[in-house]
Amino acid sequence: MLTLNSRLLTLLFLTLGLSVQAQKKPADANFVLIPPGTSEADIVRNAATLRPSARQLRWQQLEVTGFFHFGVNTFTDREWGDGTEDPKIFNPTQLDARQWVRAAKEGGIRQVILTAKHHDGFCLWPSKYTGHSVKNSPWKGGKGDVVREVADACREQGIGFGVYLSPWDRNSKLYGTDAYNDYFVNQLTELLTQYGKVDEVWFDGANGEGPNGKKQVYDFDRWYELIRKLQPEATIAVMGPDVRWVGTESGYGRETEWSVVPANHMQPEGIAERSQKDLAFKPQGDMMGDDLGSREKIRTAKALVWYPAETDVSIRPGWFYHSKEDNQVKTPEKLLDIYFSSVGRNGVLLLNVPPDRRGLIHEADVAALKGWKRLIDDTFRTNLAKGASVRHDSGRGAAGLPDGGPSHWTTNGTETTGTIELALKGSQTFDVLALQEDIASGQRVEKFVLEYWANDAWKKAAEGTTIGYKRLLRFNPVTTDRIRLRIESARLNPVLTALGIYRLAK
Repeated sequence: MLTLNSRLLTLLFLTLGLSVQAQKKPADANFVLIPPGTSEADIVRNAATLRPSARQLRWQQLEVTGFFHFGVNTFTDREWGDGTEDPKIFNPTQLDARQWVRAAKEGGIRQVILTAKHHDGFCLWPSKYTGHSVKNSPWKGGKGDVVREVADACREQGIGFGVYLSPWDRNSKLYGTDAYNDYFVNQLTELLTQYGKVDEVWFDGANGEGPNGKKQVYDFDRWYELIRKLQPEATIAVMGPDVRWVGTESGYGRETEWSVVPANHMQPEGIAERSQKDLAFKPQGDMMGDDLGSREKIRTAKALVWYPAETDVSIRPGWFYHSKEDNQVKTPEKLLDIYFSSVGRNGVLLLNVPPDRRGLIHEADVAALKGWKRLIDDTFRTNLAKGASVRHDSGRGAAGLPDGGPSHWTTNGTETTGTIELALKGSQTFDVLALQEDIASGQRVEKFVLEYWANDAWKKAAEGTTIGYKRLLRFNPVTTDRIRLRIESARLNPVLTALGIYRLAK
């Protein structure tokens, strides 16, 4: 993984994939161009009606994905290798990819990404384009293939499979030349054609000097075109068109997270032709600030795009396994806090769980994952609003919100505010609020308040700004038999699909 300084460097290469038609968008587009002179009201309406592509929606619904950082660094006890490692050091004695995937799945992870090649250039599959790979290691007599074992384990256990291929290769003599992009495409082709369905391809922007003293100019457009051709359903993150990096490796996202952000400085030449090929454009802009998509930020946008946030963190201080960190694995309680601050802030959590030198997920990590999953399950097992009598001052469809059925509440006409009141089935004590918008219709809510009835008056329990796919809020416990949710501001008619109150598990 990247340090913060390295992450800052990646901003130079941030790219978004936009299929563009001049001055308008197709009905299913996740972008829109903003013609000069467009009113602020129309820009806000455009932002409110943008929605995710099918691959983006599927990715958001995963909620929690996993990373397996594994390679020669596992055996050198380093975070970044330099490409001079002897492949013979790679020799896991008990490698069991099924155990990796089982540990991830039992922890609530629904898709995993394997570091098929990190910056050291060592390949976890027998690439025919380099000798710096498992084929020259003693593991399984040079006949092993970690990528295949993980891909097979994912299919067997019914979770998604993805690959990370480092753009930076400190072993390749081609790095820093035009020929390296051919080399990279060849390796990417191997990964996308030999292991069945690939659900995610993950790039970072690490970029150093090659043997010739020059930094590589990455041909992202060519890489994206290849992925779209060979694995059209794969999500490309975080240096890609589908998913952006949230801006920190702490696991904590923004309090206000808009999935629709400006995409300025778009190149108009060749737009119609490129749009038919689903190629990427490279808008510039701040993707790390505290505010990316507010009305103030989109007011002068030249284009808007649905570009959701991934929030990544490692279960340990490092990204690769180090035995000295066996007693520094994040506790279930810490992981639960991260869950509330990532998934609960309209993001997808990418949690790294690094296999050890045996080729197993360490017992401490397995225990933490199980404990974390128990806390999540215990917290959200019972919606204390279920069965409530529901009424609202405007709109339709609120009756089923607390019961988890296919329900959509929205306001009437052009109303952008509304109130939903629930008479609970008896007095309840709770300290968690869960809300979801129908992001297939767009992200719209800008401000909401949860209130409860006590001493013949409404009192505030919690408030927030954006909701998006999911918003989770914790607050001091309250006891009441009546609550109400007030949508105080939205960009267009709000559309909610879930409303729940819960008691935080201990």
